[in-house]
Amino acid sequence: MFVVLRNEKQKNQQISRIKNSDKMEIKVLGTGCPKCNALEKATRDAVTELGINANIEKEEDIVKIMEYGVMHTPALIVDGKVVVSGRVPNEKDLKTLLTK
Repeated sequence: MFVVLRNEKQKNQQISRIKNSDKMEIKVLGTGCPKCNALEKATRDAVTELGINANIEKEEDIVKIMEYGVMHTPALIVDGKVVVSGRVPNEKDLKTLLTK
């Protein structure tokens, strides 16, 4: 678990930058298990709530998943970087990961 030390103003400025920037590329990696589906839904919900301009894909091909070096699914890739693997983060953590 991690703690983000930002005040509300800084957080809102970061979200504003993300909303106005280029489209974020997000991939949910998983073979279709319930946790993988839960991560996809939670990600789509968080992106919608935050108003982030993003392209979200679900990747179920195990060979492509392994190309990311992911050994445990579900995993979340944001702009080509693995930000979470092997778990479904809670709503707060997920929003923090998406607004970094």
